[in-house]
Amino acid sequence: MNHHVVLEKLCACAIKHATERICSFETKVEAEEHAYEWADSLNTLFCGKHGFDVVEVDDNYVISVEVGGFIEACEV
Repeated sequence: MNHHVVLEKLCACAIKHATERICSFETKVEAEEHAYEWADSLNTLFCGKHGFDVVEVDDNYVISVEVGGFIEACEV
């Protein structure tokens, strides 16, 4: 059974950086670790207008995109 990490929406920064929207893993643990690392990376590398957080949905993880970061420079 594959477990997925899905980026909920692509903001302008994600599009600019050609960010993938889904990654698949063989184990739930691998998916969870990647989800939190990926969300942290997006929060660090992108413009800061949006915040990225991880939400568990069944055996998968969704990286939610929420307005309200540090700098207003990109749009969903």
